[in-house]
Amino acid sequence: MVRDLLTPMHLLLIVLVFMVLFGGKKLADVGKGLGEGIRNFKTSLKGDDQTPPTPTPEDKKQA
Repeated sequence: MVRDLLTPMHLLLIVLVFMVLFGGKKLADVGKGLGEGIRNFKTSLKGDDQTPPTPTPEDKKQA
């Protein structure tokens, strides 16, 4: 019963309804936000909270 709810045709229909309601731009923004959230969640599970330091203009002059 539950398997029949998420067939590819149903998922396509759901995406189509979202595109009509919110537009393609908004749907892309939602996808981007979900991707970033998942990526941040995975890095927090690994414990890699440190981001590489961004170079300052002074660092660029020394190089």
